[in-house]
Amino acid sequence: MNTEVSSPSATVAGRAARLERWVAAIDRFVLFLARHWLALANLAMALFVGLPIAAPLLMAAGATTPARLIYLVYVPTCHQLPERSYFLGGERLVYTLEELEAHGMAAGLTPWERRWFQGDPEIGYKVAFCERDVAIYGAILLAGLGFALLRRWGRPRALHWRVYLLFLIPLALDGVTQMVGLRESNWWLRTITGALFGAASVWLAYPLVDQAMEDVERQVRARASSTP
Repeated sequence: MNTEVSSPSATVAGRAARLERWVAAIDRFVLFLARHWLALANLAMALFVGLPIAAPLLMAAGATTPARLIYLVYVPTCHQLPERSYFLGGERLVYTLEELEAHGMAAGLTPWERRWFQGDPEIGYKVAFCERDVAIYGAILLAGLGFALLRRWGRPRALHWRVYLLFLIPLALDGVTQMVGLRESNWWLRTITGALFGAASVWLAYPLVDQAMEDVERQVRARASSTP
């Protein structure tokens, strides 16, 4: 009976070949991310923004189970207070706390209790995150799409961090003064300050990420070309 026994050199060569295949597969994956990071980021942001907007539309259409699942999933991301959220499918886009109580929401609820109020067919149903978050993430999506368009003619320059702070200050002032009880903000201030912050964040970060991804792509290609 003949048996074949692999020599130590053959075993080492087999392991080296498998390792090379793994490295090549990882390099292809990294190269894919480096090439398409912006499209993936915009797609992810579109999904992140789209689901909260879909929740009230699903509620209005009677698909309450997936809608309530979306509300639940987004609880960790936002306070979801109805008096600070947009409503879809009803009489108005926004309501004050007093108006919500006049339309049937129980009076005297704590903020934690109010966050679970989603609306009704008369007033509509709230978006699954607040007005400021809609503005922030919506602006990130729109600015990301704009960055993708402008990148066709060359990489836009990153926003200087001092300029970025100027866009951050309005949001900080509006949010902090409301949080400590000095004043109450309104829907348009939340929207404007959130949009400024979201757009500025893209123009600060995306050019830097794009440069980093270009460097990664160059390194991967150089390694691949040097491999026999």
